[in-house]
Amino acid sequence: MTSPRRIATTLGIYVVLAVAAVVTLGPFLLSVMTAFKSPSQFAQEHSLALPRPFGLENFGTLLTGPAQFGSAILVTVAVTSVIVIFQLGFSVLAAYAFARIDFAGRRVLFWVYLAGLMVPNIVLVIPLYLMMVELGLRNTFWGLVLPFMFGSPYAIFLLREYFRGIPRDLVDAARIDGAGHWRILSSIIVPLSKPIIATLTLITIVSQWNSFLWPLVITSGSEWSVITVATASLQSQYNGNWTLVMAATTLALVPLVVLFLAFQKQVVRSITISGFK
Repeated sequence: MTSPRRIATTLGIYVVLAVAAVVTLGPFLLSVMTAFKSPSQFAQEHSLALPRPFGLENFGTLLTGPAQFGSAILVTVAVTSVIVIFQLGFSVLAAYAFARIDFAGRRVLFWVYLAGLMVPNIVLVIPLYLMMVELGLRNTFWGLVLPFMFGSPYAIFLLREYFRGIPRDLVDAARIDGAGHWRILSSIIVPLSKPIIATLTLITIVSQWNSFLWPLVITSGSEWSVITVATASLQSQYNGNWTLVMAATTLALVPLVVLFLAFQKQVVRSITISGFK
């Protein structure tokens, strides 16, 4: 029979978890509810009142009106896709070199490169901006993506540690069969590293999808505006129409939720302790 103390402890844990869930998910639910309200309902009724009726006018205004939010979505998708493909590709190559290729100064070079994690991103904004201006890439697509295409210290560190956990016997057996570095990487390392690669893909997508400071600095106007910058500009364009702003945040949130649901199994697998047979 369960003791009263154990029941009270379990109940307390569930209460804390329920409060944490409400605090975490509450702002997102409020944003979605507001997105389906009309401006008059939002102004006259309580913010927690359900939309009556659920309207799509705000989304129509965003996608077909002068806000050009549809263009911002396409730019964000293109920027995120290019950065994810190139950043993960270069990170995998660099991590394999640091983990499996012996060359002079490998350890020193790795730790020097890893020191980039200690540098705040805000410190790099002005130097990167001046470089892009000198290259004539201000307010261009390549100005948005170029600084983030060639790998990241965080991704390289995680991939290197994961690659080092793969048994050396598998790699040595492949070398005996005549496999080179490219064959080992594509046939052994990458297939066994799908969970961590999927996790890094999700992290990179989220970080680039939500990127605000660099797109704000390097672009002007609406031609290369991304979702975050377009959402911020809605407040001034529409005189604080919060139903429209919440509709924009809802549109920006939906792809991330879908990605998380698609990748959640891989994310869980990447952070659990597993062995190789």
